Amino acid sequence: MTLNRRYFFCGIGGSGMLPLALILQARGCSVAGSDRSLDQGRMTQKFDFLRACGIALFPQDGSGVTDTETVVVISAAVENTVPDVEAAHRIGATLMTRAELLAQLFNAAPESIGVAGTSGKSTTTGMIGWILSAAGRDPTIMNGAVMKNFVTPEALFASSVVGKSGLFVSEVDESDGSIARYTPHVAVLNNIALDHKSMEELRTLFRDFVVKADVAVLNLDNDETAALAVSAKSAITYSLKGRPAQLQAIDIVPAPDGIAFEAREGDASAYVMLKVPGRHNVANALAALGAVRACGLSLGEAAKALGGFTGIKRRLEVVGASNGVTVIDDFAHNPDKIAATLATLHDFPGRLLVLFQPHGYGPLRLMKDAFIACFAENLGADDVLVMPEPVYFGGTVERSVTSMDIVRGIETAGRTAFAFPDRTAGGEKLLALAKPGDRIVVMGARDDTLSQFAAELLGALRK
Repeated sequence: MTLNRRYFFCGIGGSGMLPLALILQARGCSVAGSDRSLDQGRMTQKFDFLRACGIALFPQDGSGVTDTETVVVISAAVENTVPDVEAAHRIGATLMTRAELLAQLFNAAPESIGVAGTSGKSTTTGMIGWILSAAGRDPTIMNGAVMKNFVTPEALFASSVVGKSGLFVSEVDESDGSIARYTPHVAVLNNIALDHKSMEELRTLFRDFVVKADVAVLNLDNDETAALAVSAKSAITYSLKGRPAQLQAIDIVPAPDGIAFEAREGDASAYVMLKVPGRHNVANALAALGAVRACGLSLGEAAKALGGFTGIKRRLEVVGASNGVTVIDDFAHNPDKIAATLATLHDFPGRLLVLFQPHGYGPLRLMKDAFIACFAENLGADDVLVMPEPVYFGGTVERSVTSMDIVRGIETAGRTAFAFPDRTAGGEKLLALAKPGDRIVVMGARDDTLSQFAAELLGALRK
């Protein structure tokens, strides 16, 4: 593909847009963009960072789209009424989705690793990228979240890394169906569960992804994923539960700030001490080990590097503690992720005060029953859940299911939950309830200001 054109990213601050813009800019392309959050004065640090990288920013009013040779990059959620899109149509500029552009870069790479699944994609991508970097393989990494290992004062939003080798590691997304565009050499599939699409659609998308790969890395502990092993050209399988997989995790020992285990592959074994907690991260680690084994790294070398992985922003991230109350920021937003977070936190004492902001009215409608069941089963008897209405940044949306509908179902199941019109009111409720030994957990996706909100709750505790 040719890269000697100007690229204009509509919504450049988005979790999938920003890293792709940085990859193109680092490869010498002319990159500019706009964002609704920029116009609203939100997330100013992120936009200051983009400017410091040499990326020009414009209001989202069409003023940045003036050249017919410009490629205007949009996400699947961008509507035709957005002024930048209208300007592109008016002058005849090329429109391309983020997924189309990323797939072109990914498929052109001599060696590619695509990381897919309902949960764990960003962490697994970060683990693979870190192991390969530590091993001197110098990969390009495209992630949907900030990787702490690569953060520097000059790169505060390190959700991508541009390497000099032909190795490309990327998170790939099934939510908009764009996973169908990728042809990976190594396909990693962590799990399949209801999220965004029906199970029938997901099975088809993930099966086609696995079939195209030279090697598939598959989680046998997830029945839906395990069923795809017969479709793979070649498979590396993994399990925490003693299923007949090539990679096994045994002697798992959790800690509040990490988790240790022995990775076993046939007669070979290696000790791993992760700096990130939770059994779900042991599963992510096995997936990463399988991917780099497919690239020729030894189990011992990979396990040693994995011990240096410091995590992903907003994944069980401790914001701080005050007056005996700890505040945690977490990206969990679907039932699988929420269950994994709650299970990890329940390994250790302390009541959970959870604020869950749903990531949209559509997902809330699709997963209403699954959300109710998840919280009913995974909240402790003393835990408290508060739910504001879903994140909303504009556009048309059906609001037939609200947070109150979820809360009613959870209360019927015997757990304590409250619905609020906004998260400020929900936060005030948690602060009023908090006492020493409690942990306040802020959960949600699609809204970068949740991290800022978690920090504000900590500040309120300190006062």
